[in-house]
Amino acid sequence: MRTAAEKPLSSAPQSRPEGRLGRLWGEIKANKISYLFIAPYGLLFTLFTVIPVFVAIALSFTNYNMIQPPKFVGWANYLRLFLSDDVFLIAVKNTFVFAIITGPLSYFASFLYAWFINELRPKIRAVFTLMLYAPSISGALFMIWTVMFSGDAYGYVNGFLLYWGIIKEPVQWLTDPKYMMGVVIIVVLWMSLGTSFLAFIAGLQGIDSSLYEAGAVDGIRNRWQELFYITLPQMRGYLMFGAIMSITGSFTAAAQIIPLVGFPSTDYAGHTIVAHLIDYGNVRFEMGTASAIAVILFLTMVGVQRWVQRFLNKLGT
Repeated sequence: MRTAAEKPLSSAPQSRPEGRLGRLWGEIKANKISYLFIAPYGLLFTLFTVIPVFVAIALSFTNYNMIQPPKFVGWANYLRLFLSDDVFLIAVKNTFVFAIITGPLSYFASFLYAWFINELRPKIRAVFTLMLYAPSISGALFMIWTVMFSGDAYGYVNGFLLYWGIIKEPVQWLTDPKYMMGVVIIVVLWMSLGTSFLAFIAGLQGIDSSLYEAGAVDGIRNRWQELFYITLPQMRGYLMFGAIMSITGSFTAAAQIIPLVGFPSTDYAGHTIVAHLIDYGNVRFEMGTASAIAVILFLTMVGVQRWVQRFLNKLGT
């Protein structure tokens, strides 16, 4: 008979962490140096992003004016927004119209411009990249559009149309509800080639050229097949990052819209969800309702991003 000491090592009980938290803790211990390096960022991200999200969710169920203690009101803020706040419903409609147009257009424009520029020589590519990226970092330079779309005869657009007899009197581009959203969309698209555009260029530069050679051997015959079967699958991470940036930018647009059309805009034709949040938070100081608006916007963006992620995961399959 074998003694206890002579038993095979494989029969000795091994302590393995059970469950998801156990596996996570085991991974942290195995890669403790890496986690130590990202700890400062993780701490700051938790402190200034994760915690505020949970605080906003909690405040959305309260009546809070920043002076008196929060008072729990349940779902009253959400019911008020959807059932008795007509301006909020207008803001939701404007935001979705704006996001459905500017989000996909800016996303595809960023990728197509990056795809075309990637084929140029390095020096020419750098010049074109700067030219297309500059409007997104120009600060308040987009206010030049207020001169172009000025409502008098001295505005460049009105002056051109009057000169050629297309219109008989100046058009109030930035105050007439019929034209306001169209002008805003044009301005935002002009500024839309930002971080996503640079990320796409970086992703295209990082694709191994041997993949295209192997694709040619396997039967790929044109650039469009290369794009669908090689380029897009290799750029899933960059494409998801660009989608997140485009979705976030289109749903949270307000910084460019308010200076152009005013706050509030005529008949709320340029009013967005973020503008409504600013109204409740910065003007009325009704932080409970403002938090409810922020939560609704957050959940909407998360839902759209999840849908886009499912779509991108199917690329090349």
